[in-house]
Amino acid sequence: MPRLYLAGPMTGIPDYNYPLFNAMAERLRAKGFEVENPAENQAPACGSWAGYMRLALSQLMTCEVVAFLPNWEASRGARLEYQVAKELGLKICLVDDLLNPAVCKEAA
Repeated sequence: MPRLYLAGPMTGIPDYNYPLFNAMAERLRAKGFEVENPAENQAPACGSWAGYMRLALSQLMTCEVVAFLPNWEASRGARLEYQVAKELGLKICLVDDLLNPAVCKEAA
């Protein structure tokens, strides 16, 4: 299975959307994916959005697939992750599609 980066909205969401990130990471790992989950990162020393994004983008660079959570389009960070993934030619999927074996099968 390919290495997968989990992307989605965090800012402005209760608990930074960590419960959804963690639940989806668990489900994807159960399907055999090696998941890079930014919700599992330690806070950067600076505590800034840019610091969090630097951590996230370095994780994304180690992956072949980027899976997006619902409403990712409303997230400044997820839109940046999408642009980087697209420019690097990474496989881009919705997390719900990866959990459906009939969809996005080239990522599996």
